[in-house]
Amino acid sequence: MKSPFQSDRLRHFYKRNAGKIWVLQTAFLILIGFSIAWSMKAPSSESDQPPKETAHAEHAKAPQIWTCSMHPQIRRNAPGKCPICGMELVPVGPTPEGMRTIQISETARNLLRIETTPVERREVTAKIRMVGKVEYDETKLAHITAWVSGRLDRLYVDFTGVEVKKGEHLVYIYSEELYAAQEELIQALKYKKEGPAKTTRLVQPIDLVASAREKLRLLGLTAEQIQEIEKRGTPSEHLTIYSPIGGIVIQKLKEEGDRVRTGDRIYTVADLNLVWVKLDAYESDLIWLHYGQKVIFKTEAYPGETFTGRIAFIDPVLNESTRTVKVRVNVPNKDGKLKPEMFVSAVVESQVATGGRVLDEELMGKWISPMHPEIIKDHPGVCDICGMPLVRAETLGDVITPEEKKDKPLVIPVSAALVTGTRAIVYVEVPTASKPTYEGREIVLGPRAGNYYIVRNGLREGELVVTNGNFQLDSALQISAKPSMMTPEGGGGGGGHQHGGSSSENKKMEQKQSQPKKMSLPHQFQQQLSRVLQASDAVTAAIEKSELTQVRAAFEQLGQALQQTDTKLLTGHAAMLWGEFSMLLSNDAVEGGDVLSLEEADQVYAKLKRHIQRVRAQFGMNHTNHENGAKDIEVPAEFQTELAPLLNFYFTLSEFLASDQEQKALGAGSKLKQILGSIQSSALQGDALRYWNQEAVNLAGIADQFKLAKDLKSLRKSFALLSQEILVLVKTFDLARQPPLYELHCPMAFQGRGAIWLQRDTEVKNPYFGTSMLKCADRVVPIAREQLQEKPIEHKGHDHQ
Repeated sequence: MKSPFQSDRLRHFYKRNAGKIWVLQTAFLILIGFSIAWSMKAPSSESDQPPKETAHAEHAKAPQIWTCSMHPQIRRNAPGKCPICGMELVPVGPTPEGMRTIQISETARNLLRIETTPVERREVTAKIRMVGKVEYDETKLAHITAWVSGRLDRLYVDFTGVEVKKGEHLVYIYSEELYAAQEELIQALKYKKEGPAKTTRLVQPIDLVASAREKLRLLGLTAEQIQEIEKRGTPSEHLTIYSPIGGIVIQKLKEEGDRVRTGDRIYTVADLNLVWVKLDAYESDLIWLHYGQKVIFKTEAYPGETFTGRIAFIDPVLNESTRTVKVRVNVPNKDGKLKPEMFVSAVVESQVATGGRVLDEELMGKWISPMHPEIIKDHPGVCDICGMPLVRAETLGDVITPEEKKDKPLVIPVSAALVTGTRAIVYVEVPTASKPTYEGREIVLGPRAGNYYIVRNGLREGELVVTNGNFQLDSALQISAKPSMMTPEGGGGGGGHQHGGSSSENKKMEQKQSQPKKMSLPHQFQQQLSRVLQASDAVTAAIEKSELTQVRAAFEQLGQALQQTDTKLLTGHAAMLWGEFSMLLSNDAVEGGDVLSLEEADQVYAKLKRHIQRVRAQFGMNHTNHENGAKDIEVPAEFQTELAPLLNFYFTLSEFLASDQEQKALGAGSKLKQILGSIQSSALQGDALRYWNQEAVNLAGIADQFKLAKDLKSLRKSFALLSQEILVLVKTFDLARQPPLYELHCPMAFQGRGAIWLQRDTEVKNPYFGTSMLKCADRVVPIAREQLQEKPIEHKGHDHQ
């Protein structure tokens, strides 16, 4: 056993050397990955050795690739040193075809202790733990108040905590008002007894008696007290106030001798036969909680004893500071063990059905009170407490029907998922391979239920997922410069948003490797892919309108377009690429179709935008191609001249926004309308005229938005739409030849959604942030119809500080 002194020294050592320890751990993981990559290169046994002639022929066909163990994006055809860190390059053996496929030897599999588990449909249980405390039932509180003004001559309960029963006396009060009201009753009775001869025509004695009795009743006297006054025939100076309910006196607000006015509180009595337990639930756990659900909890006062109740109310407002929601549980307390302010720890076990819905078998087919969930019956009726009609439990919360219970959710063990936010990377075993082969796959996760994750998209029942050794496989995939959890786009994750400079040689190398090879696609697949890109444009339009319903519908249409693509039309490298992109886009569509807020929609859209950009780059489907049918049109030179003022206006407006000149930019709408009215389209014919008419309508709508702009923020939002429209015009009508134009992109604009703009030079002047981040841009590329074959301009990065 370590002494306390030794433990303190160890903690101090780890705290002081935390950075070094992290570096050593990272290096160890990379070495594991490299060992796997090396095992992929070398056969595990002599029996696996191919004939020398075959090995020599394969070596001649596939040259050896060399990479850096610290920077796997570095790829060379010969040994040497890493241009980034100077380490010696190491060889990487051949890997099976596939964007995320990795093959290892049997020895490596045994060494890594790789284990797999089938994807299955099964009933899983989510266990939600909460803490809270016991409180009074607000509906069981009674306030003893003064019904008449007067003096408290006697308080029968001297201190709080005293138990009283219903009807017991609590207060003895002197009241002049009460004395006068009793006198009225006595006099009315005398008039009634003397008969009609002694009364006037305007006053009837019986009316006086009834009104006097009602007045006393309203002053708080019981029927027995009123009868006693009538029997006695003399008024009393005092009134006794009785308890309306049985319970505990929890507040004593007055003292003997105090003067009170009508409505002043004297006591508060609480009925503790039913108490509330208020629990704090994290917002991530709300999906598992619903009305009427059974809750089991414990207290420190009674170790080993459990109490039960049912959820009666879930607070509709989230506590901003604690990020929790109050969950109220109604609990019977006949024996009085539960006392207000006691701390409790509770557990809710939610059985999960298809789609992540909660299954509560105890409430299936039952009738429950909509106000008091502890009232549950087998047949229709009324609530024993409030008298409201009972309703079917399936109509409240997420209780499912017996028919829905048959469909179990698709789940994987928690250990199989390398979680990256709402998505995860899993490794699926390829059963048809001759050697151990695994395919990395991005999937969309549902909520976690105990030791399982619900799978929303990306896996099928019966597939084998790796539950042990998946992180090592991911490291090996990273070494091979393929897409992995750590490098989602492969090649070490290059091409991200640069915030600082990098070596010129490394950047040029990355740019060269990022240039896609032009591939020919079947015409039928081109049409299918165009529909996918058009569906993504519809998502962009819905995001810009900030209409959540339209956003969800647009994502669903994207999913339908993806399902209509026929992967069998592709072969070789094109099929491998589309397999990767269809997987990513399908996840975007599934996740986007279920977003609950515009913030979530923006996050999913940021991923979709990046994936669509990669699709367009890899398959040569730029914006002009898929919008205009990949068909060149004849554009007369005189019409290009007509569009020159429009371009000049655009670049001037961009300068105003980049320099934060709000007043000069505010007149953009009227100026744009004026320029559009002066453009003559008489020189256009056929497709060119049809395209211009369509774009002119779009430009007019953007001009109207500029007119509504009141500040730089709204101006920049309209400018983003104008930039996309100008880009279409430039490419469609071939306006980027002389002088050259450049497309720039800011990835941080509009909460990370990103936005493009055009410039006549390569010096970055960001119109979306102005002087606060003037140099924010992650790419600068020349614009032309052959844009995809041209190299991007080298950009040294920028600083956001």
